[in-house]
Amino acid sequence: MHPESRKRIEAHLEPVNFKLGAVVCEAGGLLKHAYFPEGSVLSLLTVLENGSAIETANIGREGAFGLFAAMYSRVSFNRCIVQLVGPTVRCPIELLQHEFRNSEHVRNLFVSYSETLLSQVQQTVACNAMHSTEERMCRWLLMMHDRAEGEALTYTHEFLAHILGANRKSVTLAAQSMQNAELISYRRGTIQVLDRPGLEKASCECYAIVKERFDAFLKPPDTAVPSDTQGRRRVK
Repeated sequence: MHPESRKRIEAHLEPVNFKLGAVVCEAGGLLKHAYFPEGSVLSLLTVLENGSAIETANIGREGAFGLFAAMYSRVSFNRCIVQLVGPTVRCPIELLQHEFRNSEHVRNLFVSYSETLLSQVQQTVACNAMHSTEERMCRWLLMMHDRAEGEALTYTHEFLAHILGANRKSVTLAAQSMQNAELISYRRGTIQVLDRPGLEKASCECYAIVKERFDAFLKPPDTAVPSDTQGRRRVK
């Protein structure tokens, strides 16, 4: 953000503490704040009528939860829970709405981030439909490993099954396979990545695609190339 906008916002930032799995906002809930992870990770879950839910995106220090509310509607489309415990700050929605209305730079920033987050949602939907539980678990662990900066991850099979929309048995089998391949160690709910390159190789392409999109958002090019519209094609 430009220094002027950032200065106005920083004066109203408030630290909040969440436990693992805590619900930040329910689907359909009214948002009064936007939440900016500074070490935590927030998970966006799509909730079905029968109460089941599956993760469609997660948010780390690269983004925020609640920017859609600052632009268009204050109602949350997703259930948002804490997936990785760490520092988080929040900002009143009204203040962000004011910046969005009055700053072209903030509008461009919010819309660009929203488009990038939507690309993660779309990629995750495809991943959940087309890839195996083990591939999806590798993708998810890589994303968490990035955010945790290499620290051990503390998750039960039950929590992983909930996040991945898989049954507990398939998650257990996937974890055993990855442990047998010496990609991870998994003991008493603690996961440690042992072979990062191996984990990337075992993952589907979705991790690399989403990471590339967020890297582009965080480091935009100096000049755009409007004619480059062919996109990604299958290599024969």
